[in-house]
Amino acid sequence: MILPRYRIAPSTIQGAGKGLFLEEAVAVGRIITAPDAIERTYRPEELAARPELAYASARWFEDRYTLSPDWPDECYINHSFQPNGLWHLGFVFALADLPAGTELTVDYRHLLPPGQAEDFIDAATGEKIIGFDWAESLASSTHALSRLLK
Repeated sequence: MILPRYRIAPSTIQGAGKGLFLEEAVAVGRIITAPDAIERTYRPEELAARPELAYASARWFEDRYTLSPDWPDECYINHSFQPNGLWHLGFVFALADLPAGTELTVDYRHLLPPGQAEDFIDAATGEKIIGFDWAESLASSTHALSRLLK
């Protein structure tokens, strides 16, 4: 679920298609998206058995993934190595005060399986986007969140 008002529009990120834009200001540390209606999680071997759904998966915790084959609006949050949103256990927190009109981004390395490369490269740097291992993802997002909430 997306908490602030928002709109889906053409992305400002080269090659990204559509993006999610805030329609109201969001203060640093506030929750922008929160988990909603998660029926179950999947292990990697379950996803491997259903390759048609691989595009719709995101790591949730450890080696468990959720599927979003219906493409909810949260899927329009694009990648950045310098994101303005922090992905932490399915929540997205504002990393700074975000004015209305901001296109929301997160670091996809938290969402991918460990070592898996995204099908596209980072538009700003030209670098590959490769999934963090679980410990690295959890440690870095927890550390970033603790700095936000002080």
